[in-house]
Amino acid sequence: MTTAPFRTPVRIGNCSGFYGDRLAAMREMLTGGELDYLTGDYLAELTMLILGRDRMKNPDRGYARTFLRQLEECLGLAKDRGVRIVANAGGLNPAGLAAAVRALADKLGVAITVAHVEGDDLLARAEQLRLGNPLTANAYLGAWGIVDCLDSGADVVVTGRVTDASVIVGPAASHFGWQPTDHDLIAGAVAAGHVIECGTQASGGNFSFFTELADLSHPGFPIAEIHADGTSVITKHPGTGGAVTVDTVTAQLLYEIGGARYANPDATLRVDSIELTSQGPDRVRISGVKGEPPPPTLKVSLNSLGGFRNEVTFVLTGLEIEAKADLVRRQLETSLPVRPAELEWTLARTDHPDATTEQEASALLRCVVRDPDPATVGRQFSSAAVELALASYPGFTSTAPPGDGQVYGVFTAAYVPAHDVAHVAVHSDGVRIDIPAATDTEELTDPPQPQLPPQREFGVTRRVPLGLIAGARSGDKGGSANVGVWVRTDDQWTWLVHTLTVEKVRELLPEAADLPVTRHVLPNLRAVNFVIDGILGRGVAYQARFDPQAKGLGEWLRSRCIEIPEELLP
Repeated sequence: MTTAPFRTPVRIGNCSGFYGDRLAAMREMLTGGELDYLTGDYLAELTMLILGRDRMKNPDRGYARTFLRQLEECLGLAKDRGVRIVANAGGLNPAGLAAAVRALADKLGVAITVAHVEGDDLLARAEQLRLGNPLTANAYLGAWGIVDCLDSGADVVVTGRVTDASVIVGPAASHFGWQPTDHDLIAGAVAAGHVIECGTQASGGNFSFFTELADLSHPGFPIAEIHADGTSVITKHPGTGGAVTVDTVTAQLLYEIGGARYANPDATLRVDSIELTSQGPDRVRISGVKGEPPPPTLKVSLNSLGGFRNEVTFVLTGLEIEAKADLVRRQLETSLPVRPAELEWTLARTDHPDATTEQEASALLRCVVRDPDPATVGRQFSSAAVELALASYPGFTSTAPPGDGQVYGVFTAAYVPAHDVAHVAVHSDGVRIDIPAATDTEELTDPPQPQLPPQREFGVTRRVPLGLIAGARSGDKGGSANVGVWVRTDDQWTWLVHTLTVEKVRELLPEAADLPVTRHVLPNLRAVNFVIDGILGRGVAYQARFDPQAKGLGEWLRSRCIEIPEELLP
């Protein structure tokens, strides 16, 4: 059966931005107001590693089990309200999750049809596709398998590794009867999907100007009202916490992107075409979106077990911090029977002179070790640290007892031709439909350079934190990180775009001084986006930094002082 297209807007709410998000969100979204669809994004690069290790222990696992806990409470409610559910909670085992949802529905006595999307899992073909020998290998599929499942009448659709926005694009395309070549329309849904897929980040969560929001104690999850022309309005249920503003939407649009072209398996979104306008309290319109054909390749997320890691943190208090750090470094390194393959020291000068509390008088010295042999970084490492307790610097203390090394993962990205990946919609009756790869693809190239406002002279400046006028949103992209920075007025934009160069970012963020940094300019959003290659080492699970997902990188940049014209300051 194929559903007839509608012209009325479709209301798509999201209830999960990651595996572990607010458990009550599904019920809150179903009871808080009208919805046509409820979606959930449960997957991330680190999540695929976690699910891969789950599957190693039990081949029947590999999906997000919290999704089932939510459905146990909410499946009947969704059915009664006519809300259809689409989620990528299937992870590495979408067929297994679909079967579990059917079993749950039978147990609850709720009559629903469940379909799933598969084909993203390339592990069995990894060697053939020259992907090495990973623990997990999953291609990012698009939305058309979801569309087919919904068109077949499914009440619940679960998928494996589709793109984050695809769980929103699928319902919109099914609702309106869009075709794969409707690139502008699809790109509009990609933009809306990118905004709401991270849940409350669109309604005030992780938001630079959070102190301006009236109530952030329990922010509501976002809703996208998508129209037949590809425009949308981002909103939330009335009476819920947080806020949806042009700024909160701008922040989320800048999250984990690269340049002006945002590749998606269904269409390439031109981020530089997006226009945002406020339509009243908690309503932001996204319009002007342009789309282009998708790239001919699909990104593949590869997770491997990299070895074993351990760490110890020494607390250094009071005077002569550097000398104390040097002493314990030398002592620990010379006492190890075998030097680990990787041994890294980081001294965080959290201490303050003449401090009024002991904690404020203390610095933290962190030692991280990695090695293929668990014994090398196990007890013989952590015990060697503890054994220094009475023989090292004055005031010796550490934050952890002796412990074994833990497995760490390594993320890499690969690309394979889209036509080499099976994309299959599996209906509730077991019928399997092959979803063809896009044929009108294009290799992505750099778009034309945007026209910048002419440089102008400002008056007297003051050395203050950048964050007094600029917001930021940062996140991980494999071993790289992005930092999107935006301002609110045209004059601030004129200053920002001519001041915040690659060289200035390297100066403000010394950790990036020797790394490749690329700047992308997005005038419609009054934003510049920086991609810093290699700052996260070999991915999130590698934990190269104390902030392994770079979530605080943008806030660090905002805290750095820079000369800002006084006329631009609040």
